[in-house]
Amino acid sequence: MAVTSMANSSIRDFTKYNRMSAFFGVPPFAVSYLVIAGGGSGGNTETFTTAGGGGGGAGGYRSNAGTSGGGASAEPDLFLPTGVYALTVGAGGAAQSSHASGNAGSNSVFYNVASFGGGGGAGGSSDDPGAGGSGGGGYVDSLAGGAGTPEQGFAGGAGTGGENGGAGGGGAGAVGADNSGGTSGAGGDGVASSITGSSVTRAGGGGGGTTSPGAGGSGGGGAGGNVTGTDGTANTGSGGGGVGPGDNATSGAGGSGLVIFALPIQAIATFSVGVTQTSTVVGSNRVYTVTATSTTDETVTIS
Repeated sequence: MAVTSMANSSIRDFTKYNRMSAFFGVPPFAVSYLVIAGGGSGGNTETFTTAGGGGGGAGGYRSNAGTSGGGASAEPDLFLPTGVYALTVGAGGAAQSSHASGNAGSNSVFYNVASFGGGGGAGGSSDDPGAGGSGGGGYVDSLAGGAGTPEQGFAGGAGTGGENGGAGGGGAGAVGADNSGGTSGAGGDGVASSITGSSVTRAGGGGGGTTSPGAGGSGGGGAGGNVTGTDGTANTGSGGGGVGPGDNATSGAGGSGLVIFALPIQAIATFSVGVTQTSTVVGSNRVYTVTATSTTDETVTIS
């Protein structure tokens, strides 16, 4: 009984120390984060069919400073000691300029928090939409949308077997819309975060393509098109718009991802040479916004 009591007391003391350390700005530091992967590009049916391609899915969206993607709540508190930590901002999937499914976005990483790139949109009945953080939109021929990753994003919309329209890519906040006859589905909406001190919505899905294209989801999703799809907005992880069946069509590229993290102002963050970032003070924290990394081996040193 005495041993159990001492063990419980030790756990309480350790938890109390972590909270006090975070409050007084000494390690281990309390860290808030938002990690968004690159969005997928839209599918391209070009002239091989009378229907348009599916919209690209948004990159995975994970945060402990508010709602995460896929309908999940905030992730657990994070306390980090001084040290060197992995840091990667995923690129968006490249635009598709030929008849094919869209390209997946790349993963983003902070510490051990990994968000998965968005899936590409369908490019036809044999060119499936991709799974990812959020899934790519399906093709008109009753093709289901790509699956999203639990607690990161939602699935793409499905082709309903009607006329012409491609389905919308999944967003971090909602499933992509199915096509409805000749009208393409809209991309799923993104998720808002106030980690920078003001509310910003990111990670919307791309709209499906055709002559009646779907709108991009809120948060930067690209609209679909007949000949040209709209790119997902950079540094939102949003999906690109699907495209087709126009001649020489090019789908929308996925938007690049983003990593934002906040540390007590007493902490110092030093970045490796390939990191592009800015910082600002919000309350008692300094908030770092990382918009690009030149390799997948970049780091941040916290001291």
